Amino acid sequence: MPVLSTPTIPIILASGSPRRQELLASLGLQFEVMPSHVDEDVSAGIPPAQYVETLAARKARAVAARLATRGEAPALVIGSDTTVVIDGTYLNKPADEAEAIAMLSRLQGGTHEVYTGLCVRHHPSGREEIAHSVTQVTMRPLPEERIRRYVRTGEPMDKAGAYAIQGYGATLVQRIEGDYFTVVGLPVGLLADLLERFGVPVF
Repeated sequence: MPVLSTPTIPIILASGSPRRQELLASLGLQFEVMPSHVDEDVSAGIPPAQYVETLAARKARAVAARLATRGEAPALVIGSDTTVVIDGTYLNKPADEAEAIAMLSRLQGGTHEVYTGLCVRHHPSGREEIAHSVTQVTMRPLPEERIRRYVRTGEPMDKAGAYAIQGYGATLVQRIEGDYFTVVGLPVGLLADLLERFGVPVF
């Protein structure tokens, strides 16, 4: 891991996700974690790219508003959101084990898309840079018993699409086309590009 460096402006990650925190730390930048706790209901009728960008922006704006209320110094707030899409249906975090099993049963043996949206918002100016990344994932054919055993590990329960490609879920995947980090939940290459636009290079 690179040596942590202090950016020219404080960075705040608007997410409590350990996976996103690990990926942001891998860029070598110091940052603060401030989960957004926003309502994640968005009309499912909008395209997936717009869906994840909307939620990423909502998260960044919520944290930036909190900073403004407290009169905090300037900062960059990073919001991110991930969803899985198959045949036009969005698969977000499963509500329970039964829903996780249903999601994985639908994904197994086929190809789906994973979208991750990013929003970097400057507080207090309100300037934003918003983008998204999409990756295709093909899952191996999976017997029902294996799906049930995977769900019993507990790993799928807070993951879009009910699997974690960086964990046991890696064994379910046959191949990916695109950026691996998009599937994990924070496309670091794209994030580095957005940070550069604010004059914050990662190296």
